Amino acid sequence: MQRWWRPQFHADRRGGLIARNRARSAMRRWFEDGGFIEVDPCALQVSPGNEAHLHAFSTLMRGPDGRERPAHLHTSPEFACKKLLAAGEEAIFAFSHVFRNRERGPLHHPEFTMLEWYRVGAPYEMIMEDSLSLIALAAEAAGAATLRHRDRTADPFAEAERITLAEAFARFAGIDLLASVAPDGETDRDSLAAAARAAGIRVADDDTWSDVFSRVLVEKIEPRLGHGRVTILYEYPVAEAALARPSPADPRVAERFEVYACGVELANGFGELTEPDVQRKRFVAEMDEKERVYGERYPLDEDFLEALALMPPASGVALGFDRLAMLATGAQRIEQVIWTPVATIEE
Repeated sequence: MQRWWRPQFHADRRGGLIARNRARSAMRRWFEDGGFIEVDPCALQVSPGNEAHLHAFSTLMRGPDGRERPAHLHTSPEFACKKLLAAGEEAIFAFSHVFRNRERGPLHHPEFTMLEWYRVGAPYEMIMEDSLSLIALAAEAAGAATLRHRDRTADPFAEAERITLAEAFARFAGIDLLASVAPDGETDRDSLAAAARAAGIRVADDDTWSDVFSRVLVEKIEPRLGHGRVTILYEYPVAEAALARPSPADPRVAERFEVYACGVELANGFGELTEPDVQRKRFVAEMDEKERVYGERYPLDEDFLEALALMPPASGVALGFDRLAMLATGAQRIEQVIWTPVATIEE
């Protein structure tokens, strides 16, 4: 990575950074005009999150008596925000710095800005509409008529494409996804593996259903999304939506959606799960998988699970603000729109 602090390099990046600021200011005004309250969750938490393939930065917190307790920088402000919903807040948003270890690349940075917002009592379709409005607003504020990434473009002002996971698997990979999902949400690994192999996807003997699902998604589907216009991908299988409530129309799928532009994932949203026992079971399964693959696990946030019992029905979403700034400015790498990027290990 170039030394961003050298004047010539900073001058090259400055226009994109100023555009980022304009987008953030416009988005903040949109929330305030809509009656949202801005919150500022602490980054240091008991649990960084309980998704199997997310990795935290961890430390030890010492009390005045010198006793030590593990602590972690959050991978998302989600647990803290949902505790605020349990406390009585009804419409909140947060621009939070979040931290993810083992992630570095053109679209990944170990510390980045995540925009999250939540609406109590709202269907998750309303959060989808919020997402589209904010993406268009950010582009307008940044002075962009088109979102761009490499050779791909998307019109943020055009009507979005909406496609379910089942439709995407059938259209782009020729796979009947829900044939491998039982009515209770249990998955059939061998069925999906056979269909994936027939579609030309490599499947290892020790791959789980989730591994196969992710490989098809990454290789066959995600690169095809968000071309020409923004795409909403929705109705994820329950097994791939640990924090989302099941769909009332089909128990095999959950109220989870993702937003794509130019083949880049921008946002991940849910109709929020509020059943503590179900949430605990899903978290334990995620941590079992993390231990199997990586040999480590993170603690559960017992306060969060207790707060879920008080949390009203709500929907929420997390949007990668730096990625949106990239697409709105045409930047090739995420560091180009981060004011002070973290040095790489080699540096």
